[in-house]
Amino acid sequence: MSFFAELSAVLSTTPHRWHQLTEHTPLDALRRQPAHGEWSALEVLLHLIDMERDIFPVRVRAMLAGQDFPAFFPDEDGSTLSVDANPAAMAAEFADLRHTNLDLLATVTEADLTRTSTHEELGTVTLKNLLCEWGGHDLMHMMQANQALLQPYITGSGPWLPYFEKHLVASE
Repeated sequence: MSFFAELSAVLSTTPHRWHQLTEHTPLDALRRQPAHGEWSALEVLLHLIDMERDIFPVRVRAMLAGQDFPAFFPDEDGSTLSVDANPAAMAAEFADLRHTNLDLLATVTEADLTRTSTHEELGTVTLKNLLCEWGGHDLMHMMQANQALLQPYITGSGPWLPYFEKHLVASE
């Protein structure tokens, strides 16, 4: 499987996963932070929306145009989850943004992967570095969202707790 096919497979499955989570998981579970200062599943989804709208497509276009781009600091630059946030609407927004961004990804060629730009914090990066980060970012944040949802099951597992301890988020 080619790099682009594998990356597209990863990126195209994430919206479906979010639709499933937001359709079938109770709102209080989606909003529950696993520990103080840790993101809830819904905060993870909001971050992914920020990235799909303002970061990944902007960076891909910048790199294709030979331009540098600034760093993004989610805690300072990201959106804040509103109290009336609608999980299904958020998942739909993410899916729409991702669909558009997959169209953008389809315009990138193998020769483009070696294009470089300067990231404000990281220095010189290639377009392939950025695209790998995009795929890894999706997978990492799906794990983070699942870990947030997992916490009450870990603490309630009784004698099975040792099987889950490496996934337990420490509360302060």
